Amino acid sequence: MQDILLLLQDPTAWIALITLVVMEVVLGIDNLIFISILTNKLPEEQRERARRIGIGLALIMRLALLGTVAWIVKLTNPVFELFGHGFSWKDMILIAGGLFLVWKATKEIHHNVDPIDHEEAFIGTAVSTGFKAAIGQILILDLVFSVDSIITAVGMTPHLPIMVVAVLAAVTVMLVAAGPLARFIEKNPTIVMLALGFLLMIGTTLIAEGMGLHVPKGYIYAAMAFSALVEVLNMLSRRKRQRDKANKH
Repeated sequence: MQDILLLLQDPTAWIALITLVVMEVVLGIDNLIFISILTNKLPEEQRERARRIGIGLALIMRLALLGTVAWIVKLTNPVFELFGHGFSWKDMILIAGGLFLVWKATKEIHHNVDPIDHEEAFIGTAVSTGFKAAIGQILILDLVFSVDSIITAVGMTPHLPIMVVAVLAAVTVMLVAAGPLARFIEKNPTIVMLALGFLLMIGTTLIAEGMGLHVPKGYIYAAMAFSALVEVLNMLSRRKRQRDKANKH
């Protein structure tokens, strides 16, 4: 308790907390896009429950990993060396997660571009199987993003209470934003393709990071923001043309 009071009186602790909250929220965007796209393929009555379960699992996983910080830090130690690069457990988790994201995004893009068989199920044919499979896939990505998030947090501050507050704040933002984001993606089909492109880029970045190639996150999120801005301008342009067409008739 005394340690927490000392942290509350330390300005550097507040700066670290604000920085970490912002970072956790930004990192959570990747996870949120994936959850939104995946749950939108479920029956409408199951989507909200799936989003809450998926985000709740992300919270539980990150808090559990925070309880094993000493073990998490060891994940960065090299396990074996290949082509002159030492691969750690973190690297292997990032590569596996990146490959999964690339595979999933590629499958969904193919389905959107060439939906020959509308009965084809990427998540499952039966409703119950679909729901369970969706939660399973969300859990896989939760693990990847959680490990990356916690290791980044450990590198920014040594104080566990700050990490816990930052994780809670980020997950709260995810819970609030999940529904509106999913509905926005569903109502705007072109946004789906843009979001899948984001997932493809994020997956490639995770693979590169796992291979030891550092990709500055600022470049990734700047590219995502610019692409989103262009798509917003396209949407406004399409709506204007539709209004003009309706007024003529």
